[in-house]
Amino acid sequence: MKSKLQEIEYKDKTYKLAFDLNVMEAIQDEYGSIEAWGKLVEPEEGEPNIKALVFGATQMINEGIEISNDEDGTDEKPLSHRKVARILTEVGLESVADKMQKSVIDSTADDSKNA
Repeated sequence: MKSKLQEIEYKDKTYKLAFDLNVMEAIQDEYGSIEAWGKLVEPEEGEPNIKALVFGATQMINEGIEISNDEDGTDEKPLSHRKVARILTEVGLESVADKMQKSVIDSTADDSKNA
């Protein structure tokens, strides 16, 4: 697994979306499994579970912030669930959901090649 970062722009700031083991662990702790969370975020019918979607986005954005802090020596604070929900509202839920999905797919794609 190798984290592939997607980016979203909000008010002249770029936020990186990272999907790695830290994010997977947080999702499993909250929803039981990545699969259960995925079914909430992308149900076969009906609308996505907004709380699950914002939770995943928050984990991915905050992991991106932590990675940038480690790599760049910065000290940016993590974002709250409510702040991320406002960003998703402004940027567009569908746009961010697509980038989240791409980050998950790209980050886990290497696993199948190495198996």
